[in-house]
Amino acid sequence: MAAVIRAMLSNWRHFATILVLGQVLSLCITSTSVLSNKLAEYQGTTTPNFQSFLVYGLLLVVYMPLALVRLGPRVVWQNIRKRWFWYVVLAAVDVEGNYFVVKAYSYTSLLSCMLLDTWTLPCVVVLTYLLLRVRYGWTQVLGVVVCLGGMGLLIKGDMDADKNYAAVDAVKGDIFMVVGATCYALSNTLEEFIVRHRPQYETVAWLGFFGTVINGVQMGIIEHQALRDTVWTAEIVGCTVGFGLVMFVLYSLAPFLFRMSSATVYNLSILTSDFYGLIFAKYMFHDRITPIYAGAFTMIVAGLLVYHVFPYKSPEHMARLPGFRAQLPGDIELAPGTHRMVASARSSAVSSRRSSVDLGSAKSVVVASDHHDHASTLV
Repeated sequence: MAAVIRAMLSNWRHFATILVLGQVLSLCITSTSVLSNKLAEYQGTTTPNFQSFLVYGLLLVVYMPLALVRLGPRVVWQNIRKRWFWYVVLAAVDVEGNYFVVKAYSYTSLLSCMLLDTWTLPCVVVLTYLLLRVRYGWTQVLGVVVCLGGMGLLIKGDMDADKNYAAVDAVKGDIFMVVGATCYALSNTLEEFIVRHRPQYETVAWLGFFGTVINGVQMGIIEHQALRDTVWTAEIVGCTVGFGLVMFVLYSLAPFLFRMSSATVYNLSILTSDFYGLIFAKYMFHDRITPIYAGAFTMIVAGLLVYHVFPYKSPEHMARLPGFRAQLPGDIELAPGTHRMVASARSSAVSSRRSSVDLGSAKSVVVASDHHDHASTLV
């Protein structure tokens, strides 16, 4: 018991940081859900590709110039020339995850959506085990179980409050939700892998670039008629812009949580989004919050605490995917014996033979994933 208490006290600052960051991301999820529902109400249909198009466009416009300035065009080009395939996969599964999850709510029941959405979590656990070589301890396993128990209480609360609705096409909707949840798991795990090798701003820049292309093509094929029939009222424009801005914040902050902890913790943290949705409903629709919801929220936070009773061990021996087996200028790695991500020694050696622009960019890659010193430069 004494060892457990000492571990908790030594790790409290890191836990508090990821808890706050995780709940900010959870609030973003809730806000996008509310805005998406409002858009569907105003438009009379769902247009998930159109909603996401603005998000990917913002990521591209904001972060690509930043990557070019901080890393230099040559370093950015060297990276994408060798590893373009993984950025395309990341964008593709992210786009399809957004699409299938939103569409699933139109076909299947709320209960099915809430239950099947948790499929993301075991998928992430398996993928991080295989790809990132994460080895989960008993506290991590127990924490996941406790968080899922809290999610079960949330679902029970919704069913007791008679919030479920009938399925239009249960089989189709359930398949869509499973596909979407699996895509989210792939997206989260692959993004964690990439941001443990490259700067955050460059990763989301390429996600924005390929996401804009893939999402734009899909939007033109599937949603062109719905968009043509849309009457662009102030409410629709406002919800669309609001959705894009909130998702931009989500995509900007999530990579930091992936680095400071993991994709698993990200998915555990956003389980509380349904609880925040109840708070929105209380003030917008005067819904009643019963004690079971407060118990569910407490249980999820307790699960996160249990997960971090012992310091989380960052992956040190990740699988080497094609394209990532050789170091490139601008690469980052875990500093030996620490939890800090720093410029790779081998990539710095390569960079020293490049232009002064490339050298300066490589030196700037220092990550704020130090569990003891969070004042490092964010990248």
